[in-house]
Amino acid sequence: MNFRTMALAAAAAVAMAGSAVAADITGAGATFPFPIYSKWADAYKKETGNGLNYQSIGSGAGIKQIQAKTVTFGASDIPLTAEDLKKDGLVQWPMVMGGIVAVFNVEGIATGELVLDGTTLADIFLGKVSKWDDAAIKKLNPNLKLPSTAITVVRRSDGSGTTFNFTNYLSKVSAEWKTKVGSDASVEWPVGVGARGNDGVAGNVGQTKNSIGYVEYAYAKQNKLTFAAMANKAGKVVKPTVEAFQAAASNADWSVPGYYQILTDQPGDKSWPLTAATFILMYAQPQDKAASSEALKFFDWAFKSGDKMAEELDFIPMPAAVTDRIRKTWEADIKTK
Repeated sequence: MNFRTMALAAAAAVAMAGSAVAADITGAGATFPFPIYSKWADAYKKETGNGLNYQSIGSGAGIKQIQAKTVTFGASDIPLTAEDLKKDGLVQWPMVMGGIVAVFNVEGIATGELVLDGTTLADIFLGKVSKWDDAAIKKLNPNLKLPSTAITVVRRSDGSGTTFNFTNYLSKVSAEWKTKVGSDASVEWPVGVGARGNDGVAGNVGQTKNSIGYVEYAYAKQNKLTFAAMANKAGKVVKPTVEAFQAAASNADWSVPGYYQILTDQPGDKSWPLTAATFILMYAQPQDKAASSEALKFFDWAFKSGDKMAEELDFIPMPAAVTDRIRKTWEADIKTK
């Protein structure tokens, strides 16, 4: 069962619950953290009887939903600046961290065998490197038997925090990418086939021979996709692991206003170059104070009880010092009484 199917099944279960719907916490946004939000929601429901109705629709849509006040919280992998938060009356904090991986479907090449660097990855998504046996890929993989076949690029079609972080990384490592395409939730892709959500990209790559795409790591594992190792900022070849995500995340400065942090292309020999945090957005002066209070209880529970579940899906929990700071932010900035 893929993650979108899980979301639909959860929605159906909520609908069947009848009067229980009103008690459910409502949120919408990023597909990046959906695997862990879904797992937390199941455990929280069993423990407390309270449900979470989360629409996994992409970061861009999640920001729009919270701005429109149709949900209690929005979820986004695109951090909003302190200025934007103040303008909209929103409070933001990081919930969990994880990694983005380049997934591919090339016969005879296993996970971790293919090595890419940022420049080559950018050139693939620019359409400059268009065959698997291109000299740039062969230089990084002298011992691999690479087919002389066209590369099918798969990328997001919706407004996406995963895209924001992926294109942020490409903009840091490729001047041409930065100039021609740039970094945003949605960009004018030079090449490729669009798919909606992390699950859409994962499904498309899984079904398309000689393709490449980018997804949050849990989707790669869930769909049994092959993913590449990467040369990081230090020039070291690393694989996507909890340790590599943590090495990158250790550079974060969570004391900045609004917890604004982008974790791509971090220094360190062990750092995974495509690491990202995912954020929650709520109103400082919520219309429904009771619903906002219930949402904060869920997030507090997740910080206290959800670390092991996060790690099982290869997400990085927020450090205790950061969650303590976040709780003080809730107390000072979100009026639930």
